[in-house]
Amino acid sequence: MDLQLLFPVIIIAVILIAAAILFTFIPVALWISALAAGVKVSIFTLIGMRLRRVVPNRVINPLIKAHKAGLNVTTNQLESHYLAGGNVDRVVNALIAAHRANIELTFERAAAIDLAGRDVLEAVQMSVNPKVIETPFIAGIAIDGIEVKAKARITVRANIDRLVGGAGEETIIARVGEGVVSTIGGSDTHAKVLENPDMISHTVLSKGLDAGTAFEILSIDIADVDIGKNIGAILQTDQAEADKNIAQAKAEERRAMAVAQEQEMVARTQEMRAKVVEAEADVPLALAEALRSGKMGVMDYLNYENINADTDMRDTIGKLTKDNDDHDK
Repeated sequence: MDLQLLFPVIIIAVILIAAAILFTFIPVALWISALAAGVKVSIFTLIGMRLRRVVPNRVINPLIKAHKAGLNVTTNQLESHYLAGGNVDRVVNALIAAHRANIELTFERAAAIDLAGRDVLEAVQMSVNPKVIETPFIAGIAIDGIEVKAKARITVRANIDRLVGGAGEETIIARVGEGVVSTIGGSDTHAKVLENPDMISHTVLSKGLDAGTAFEILSIDIADVDIGKNIGAILQTDQAEADKNIAQAKAEERRAMAVAQEQEMVARTQEMRAKVVEAEADVPLALAEALRSGKMGVMDYLNYENINADTDMRDTIGKLTKDNDDHDK
């Protein structure tokens, strides 16, 4: 009796469990929502998504959104983009925004932009509402040597056709900075730049700096201009200091050469004096030898001594006279 009552309960539990598993695997609620929104999706398509490891909500909900916006997008397109690793919801939102703004944007291009790593929805919004990029202070030096610093505001609009493969904001800022530096460098004086700062924006804008980028430059406005250092004067001061150091080095070189020459002369003089002393030491020996050999007589020797004494006396008198003259002065 107990088994007869338990058997129906088991059957009902099995049916409920099977139904729960079935409805979990097959998103019936999502299928009903799609039919209610007028999107024709078969239940077998949803089952196929499950088998292909595709989350049905990530495809069907954007499909409903696109259908309500009047876009012609198929399930296969959304599912293939999901399988490629793209953001289906963001692509559909971008297509809706472009459709509302009368911007021509196909699903294939939007998907390519999304897979390239760019925010396609932000690009569409930037096409409608341009973005302002502000550069840091860019320094340039006028011909008169005065440094001029300028800050620019660049108004850009996204170019959807060049989003794939186009350069980013960094390239725009770098090109504008190059144009600002060249414009300031071509000015005769810094006062000319201060009087007419819009010549920078006109010159830079005429160079077509947005070529090859993902943006279209609408305007370049100079937000601030400031005066920096007097680079010309600093360079002249540095040059004068360098010239002074070179002159000092050359003077030191000449002084060292003069000292070396003087020392060489002193050495030569000492060498000559040594030779004279050596020669004088040989004189008595030569006199003695001359007396012994009879080449010199006694009277000759006495005359020689008288001449030496007379010479010493004259030197002494000359020194005394010079000392008296110096004392009188």
